[in-house]
Amino acid sequence: MMIRKILAGLSLCLLFTSTAVAQGRLADEADEAYKKGFYFNAIELYKKAYTVEKKAAVKAELIYKVAESYRMIGDVQQAQVWYEKANKAQYTDPVTYYWIGEMQRQQGLFAEAIASYNKYKEKKSNDMRADAAIAACQMAQQWKDSPTRYSVDPEVLLNTPQYDYSPAFADKKNESVVFSSTRPASTGSSTDAIVGEAFADLFVSSRDRLGKWSEPVKLPLEINSEGAEATPIFNSKRTVMYFTRCPAEKKKVFGCDIWMSKKVGNNYSAPVMLKLKPGSAKDDTLTVGHPALNDDDNMLVFSTNSPYPGHKGGKDLYMVRLDKDGMPTGTPTNLGAEINTAKDDMFPFIRFDGSLYFASNGHQGMGGMDMFRAEKTGDGTWGQVENLKAPLNSASDEVGIMFDGENDRGFFTTNRAGGKGQHDIWRFYMPNLEYALQGNVYDKVTGLPLIGAKVTVVGTNGSNFSALTDDNGGFAFIENGKDRYIKEETSYSILAEMEGYLVVKDQITTVGLQESTTFVKEYFLQPAGKGGVVNLPMVLYEVDKFDLLPASQDSLDLAYQILVDNPTYVVELRSHTDARPTRRYKGGNKELSQLRAQSCVNYLVTKGIDPARLVPKGMGPDEPVVPMDVIKKMATREEQEAAHQKNRRTDFKVLRTDFVPGTGSVPQQEEAPKN
Repeated sequence: MMIRKILAGLSLCLLFTSTAVAQGRLADEADEAYKKGFYFNAIELYKKAYTVEKKAAVKAELIYKVAESYRMIGDVQQAQVWYEKANKAQYTDPVTYYWIGEMQRQQGLFAEAIASYNKYKEKKSNDMRADAAIAACQMAQQWKDSPTRYSVDPEVLLNTPQYDYSPAFADKKNESVVFSSTRPASTGSSTDAIVGEAFADLFVSSRDRLGKWSEPVKLPLEINSEGAEATPIFNSKRTVMYFTRCPAEKKKVFGCDIWMSKKVGNNYSAPVMLKLKPGSAKDDTLTVGHPALNDDDNMLVFSTNSPYPGHKGGKDLYMVRLDKDGMPTGTPTNLGAEINTAKDDMFPFIRFDGSLYFASNGHQGMGGMDMFRAEKTGDGTWGQVENLKAPLNSASDEVGIMFDGENDRGFFTTNRAGGKGQHDIWRFYMPNLEYALQGNVYDKVTGLPLIGAKVTVVGTNGSNFSALTDDNGGFAFIENGKDRYIKEETSYSILAEMEGYLVVKDQITTVGLQESTTFVKEYFLQPAGKGGVVNLPMVLYEVDKFDLLPASQDSLDLAYQILVDNPTYVVELRSHTDARPTRRYKGGNKELSQLRAQSCVNYLVTKGIDPARLVPKGMGPDEPVVPMDVIKKMATREEQEAAHQKNRRTDFKVLRTDFVPGTGSVPQQEEAPKN
């Protein structure tokens, strides 16, 4: 929560002292501090007021206000503790259960949070916030369980135990960043009454060729003041910096404004303030901050609670045009209800493609502030808001995302566990998807590895590569120098072949895959050299007939595919019968099988196979799989019929492997069929 105050660059500047406390009742002073946004001071004042208060109801109210103050500075653990104390003290408003649920949600305790929301619903069934929060918890758990592919880590060398946030690239090579920090080296001796730390200043750091960041150095006094400076952004040439400044003066409350400074080398000109608040506004506590620029440097998006037309509530995002000098011209325009909510919408960033990134606690999120992306829908308009999900978002606060040019990497700010301090700068990047293809090639009959088989891979991206199998029949396409063979969003055709074997074809695709994958394949090559015989699935006919049944046509499709995959093969289609005699044909089973073989050839020709590659041959009962004397010894009729069925089969024998497609030459038959 606190990040919406101090990290927004919208911190207030009055520092309470013990003398001020002594000037009035403790509770009144605490309320005044809370009203002004000085939550750190308010906590101590409420606790002191509690120690001297006698009435139980008032004590419970003070406990509740301590919890509220902790919530506002983002200390969710202490806030939960004090909301629970308020319940024990019999605080009358059941909203404590709702806020306990909110604090649990921001700690990632989704199941516990749902239980707390349900308790709140029991006491206030007409408050729809609980139902929305329960739905958000359920969605957050799903996002946590199924994160996107982004990798995130704290940028250790830039962070301190204090607040470090909102970096921006300060040079055209994107090797230098300016960021906000409340570390002890900050300018001035005053303490921010919101969190009890120094006011934020802008620091700069550069990384070397190994990616190591230098010790951050504070920007000159032209930029950093006694107040707070934060959320910088540079134009595309890195010659102009916009940033948020919040003045500090004792016993006064100020808002914030966006300032601009020109950069010359390592120096900065005296900044000038952009006039972005409504001319009619007389409240000097109104806030304007979080500048973001488009690629053309002619549009500024910012966050404000100023009462411009269309204001949705909390802090909204607005857009204003910039003139050639980088100064605003015209009246700012609210980005509309699809972007802005009744709560806080802040920390905009415009990527190179025009898409808008921002932080919000008004759109459905995982807890605290979440980061969102909106699609560009027009000139200065955005829509189709989507949550960035885990791991970029978490149950904690996430704000201030920025990208490293057109690369899918950059930085964001979060107070999740794993950092050094309050809010830290974390880096993120999209790991490359890594794909590989590996496997083995075997002889289909013997099951032994085939050494020297060729595996060829052709990609839809134009790639073409091959390898011979090793002593174990293995092949692998993994790394190709510094590159990889198998690429993202590509489909590949695979051909495994070896002389004397039928080829095997296969396909793989990485299109749509969202995780690294190694494709593991096993290819079994059918021996089919000259004279080799290849069995086909069962080809069925009615008794004493040669017409193909529909199921037989399906079986012959395998033969068709083999002939397509092996275009140089000339084959003999051989039809076998069982040994039982036929009465319909003078030539007996030989004639019947010849007619059946011809039916197979005719079918394949209608499918497009060159008739010059096909020779029908009726084998009759001459080559039984199960000899007749064996069948006669079988105990049951069912066993005998099954054996006869094995003998009624169609196969093909390879006659040649040197056919030239398109020649139309008729293959010579080995022998004429006998009827």
